This record gives sequence, structure tokens and C-alpha cells, in this order.
Amino acid sequence: MTVDPITLEVLRNALEAMAQEMGAVLKLTAFSPNIKERMDASTAIFDARAQLVAQAEHVPVHLGAMMRAMPAILARSGPLEAGDVIVVNDPFVGGAHLPDITLVAPVHIRDAQHGDRLVGYLACRAHHSDVGGMEPGSMPGRSTEVFQEGLIIPPVRLVRAGAEQADVMALILANVRTPEERRGDLNAQLACLRVGARRLAEIAGRYGADTLVAGFDAILDYSERRMRRRLAELPPGTYVAEDRLDDDGTSDEPVPIRVSVTVSPERLILDFAGTAPQRAGNVNAVAPMAQSAAFFAVKVLTDPTLPPNAGVLRAIEIRIPEGSVLDARHPAAVCAGNTETTQRVCDTVLRAFAQVAPDRIPAASQGTMNLIGIGGRDPRTGRSYTYIETICGGQGGRPRGPGMDAVQVNMTNTLNTPVESLEIAYPLRVERYELRDVPGGGGLHPGGRGVVRALRVLDHEARVSLQTDRRRHAPYGLHGGEDGRPGINRLVDRNGAARTVPGKGSHGVGADEMVIVETPCGGGWGAP
Repeated sequence: MTVDPITLEVLRNALEAMAQEMGAVLKLTAFSPNIKERMDASTAIFDARAQLVAQAEHVPVHLGAMMRAMPAILARSGPLEAGDVIVVNDPFVGGAHLPDITLVAPVHIRDAQHGDRLVGYLACRAHHSDVGGMEPGSMPGRSTEVFQEGLIIPPVRLVRAGAEQADVMALILANVRTPEERRGDLNAQLACLRVGARRLAEIAGRYGADTLVAGFDAILDYSERRMRRRLAELPPGTYVAEDRLDDDGTSDEPVPIRVSVTVSPERLILDFAGTAPQRAGNVNAVAPMAQSAAFFAVKVLTDPTLPPNAGVLRAIEIRIPEGSVLDARHPAAVCAGNTETTQRVCDTVLRAFAQVAPDRIPAASQGTMNLIGIGGRDPRTGRSYTYIETICGGQGGRPRGPGMDAVQVNMTNTLNTPVESLEIAYPLRVERYELRDVPGGGGLHPGGRGVVRALRVLDHEARVSLQTDRRRHAPYGLHGGEDGRPGINRLVDRNGAARTVPGKGSHGVGADEMVIVETPCGGGWGAP
């Protein structure tokens, strides 16, 4: 069945709007500030063959990884019946770190010709602010195996034939520090899937299930054609780049990331041979994480308006050495692979692409998510709390203008937690939240500035975890532009004495003590 261009555009936009609505439902019904305020969550629509068809403009590291991991999730779960919902967070199946809990539901459409017909799947991934493990927030600074990072959930049914599996829910809630908040966020994810299923059924009812299914294929073919046209415009050749993470949290040894990009009119090959082997610390990534970062960079190079779906990847080959820091083996620690290593993969690929298309690629942005987690017992209520946030920084100078100050870059697309919301929800006080008083990298188009985020702990005894990078190696400048400024992490005791702490680590803090994160500034573009 063929789909005419007008119907194709109507279906494509309807599906993307549906994914956005799913995200809005999730945000409005979630309990935790991490989802309700920051929207650290993503939604997507897949066809019956587990190919990504449409997604909302949410978090790149979620969406690219879900695209690669979905077939593995469904292979492990077995056939899904109407009314089933799978829950999974196992990194070596779901392609994310443990706090990212993914729910997957099949969508069956009943029609006169086919009866009860599977037309596709809906998925939502949300970062939960605690899933157990050795540190509050489940993002320890120095874990060395995945078991230290929280409860591992293989693909199991949270809902079977429309009925919630109370024993599965109870098992999850028994292993987290904030069970009421986790239940609320999981219920919000279920609500998001219910709304998505209703909307997809409405689209099928309006245009017919056959047209919907044919439209899925037509959307993927459309994206593939557009990608191949863009590749044909690029200069053929092989381009090599390297960048590095500061360390893996267990030693000071840098972690190099290398890529060789081969461009041809028919195919784009990204080969990460020469990248560091798997490390003892938690900067290890699983392959879908690294693939999501490469996919993001490819969109920057080719066409940011390309509909992001599985059709785009038909012309792209990503080669990742097994056992490397980008495709770690179980039971490697991987929580920072999702937040930090994906950022460096993106920086490295963009550095290679700057040789392919110098007029399209910006200098390096801050290159880190600056993740901070604080947890303890709230003296106001006596209950456990867990605060998680990624902090914005400087964007790299761009070919047509300076980098922006204080923005989330590359693999994260989250908001900040408003000061008022943060102070209501947690026993924390925001003492400073402002731009750094140092500039970004100089250049024809200078880099953007990072921020200072200072949090005073009001709890009697809390734990602080930091997963940050670009503390030793600054964001690079391009085409004669200067490098940006590294970030700095400090702990301040109740007497005002400050000490600098490493980019990755966990620390005990007492009442009236502060943690200060100064985020990196972007590199400059072009000679000053």
C-alpha cells in the first residue's frame, strides 16, 4: 500500500504531536521534581518490528539508546498481549543506566479485516531520583560494578492484561529510598502510555489501520531518502578525531575516545577503534548509549530538521569495539557512561565532523552533565529524600555567532529545577545560582559561560555524589579559537573553609555545609 505525500505529512506530524502529548501527561502527573520540573524523561513510538517511528523532542541520550535497545527488550520479554506493560532498567538490555526506568506497551487495534492486530509499541523512559544502590540518588561517584548502582530490573511485566502486578511493584518499591515518589512516577509513566494508546487508536480509526502501518514504513523511507541526499552533499574521505574524559573516578588516568569517520555518498561509517578499553570506574557505556551520542552528532552535521527515526540510521554504520569503554561487558559500572561518556562521544564525533563541514560544527560545549545527587533524611518530615540534577554550562562558539551562556548541551535536553521547587521539596537552600565571572574561550565567536550552583545542606547528615567532567581537560576551541574554561567542584564547611574535590566522587556533608559546582565554559570558534 502506498501513502501519498500529504497523508505522509499528516501522519508524521500526528505521531510526533502524540509523542509530545505523552510527554506532557508524564510531566504533569509525575511526583518527583526531577520529572515534573526538569522533564528528565522521553517518549517514543515504534512499529510492530520495534523500529523507532516518531519521538518527542526530549532527551537525546534516552531516545537514541531506546532506538537501539528496543529489539533486545522485546526479545527478552517474549510476545506481549493487549494490556501488558513491560518495565526494565537493566543497562545490558535496555541500553541506559539503572535510574532510567523504561516502560513499554504494545498497541493492538481491532478492525473487521484483521481482528486484534498489533500495530506498534509505545515507550517512555524516565530518570527516577533513586533506585537503591550504595549512594542516595543511585549515581555514585566511584562505583566499580553495576550491582552497587541500584536495583536491576530485567524486562518483566508490571501490568499483565490490564492488571497491575502488585508483587512486581512491591519488589521495586522495597529496594528504593523514596517508595512513594517512585510509585507516583511509575504511575505517571503508565498514564502516559494509556494516553498514547488512546491517541494511536484514534489515528487508526481516522485513517484505517492499514494506512497507519503503511505510513510507518513511508515515514522511515522518507527519512532515509533525506539522509542519503545530505550524505551526497558532503566531501568524501576519512576524518579522524580524539578527545578524552578526565578520568574514570578510580584513578587520574585520562580515558581516550577515538573515532574515524568515513564519508561516502552511500554511507557514513563511524569506527571507534582505538578507544580506551573498559575501565574499573563507572564511565563505561553500553553500546546503545554510545550509538545515541553518535546519532545526535550525525543530525548536527547533516540536517537537524530530519525526523529522528530508524530510517535515518539505514545509511549509517557505527562500529564499536566489544569490551571497550563504549561497549562494556557485564557487570561493569555504567551510571556515568550515560551522563558523561555520551557527552565525550558527541564531542569527539563533532570534532571529526568539523573537518567535513567547518561551517556547520560549533566548538566544544561544556561536555558534561555536571550531575549532582544529594540524599539523606529530611528533618522536616523524618523521611528519606533524594535530589538529582544535571547543571547547565557554556555552549561552544558557533560558526555564525557566540556560544550561549548557561544551557544544557548535546546529550541532555532537560530543564533546571526552579529554586522555589527545590527548596520546598528538599532540605536544601540555594545560596548562589549565577553565571561564572570568567569568560568562555576567546575567538571570532567566543564560547558561552558556565554557571555557579551553590547548595547549602540543611539535613543533619547527608551524602553528596558528583559525576562531572571537563575539570582537567577544557572544552576545545575550533579553527583558531581558544579552549574554554574547566569546571570546579568545591565543598564548604560550616566555618566557610572551602576545598576543591575531584570531578567524580561521593562525600559526607553535615548541616549548614555547602557543595558548589562551577560548570565549564565553551570553547571559542575562529581566531580572535
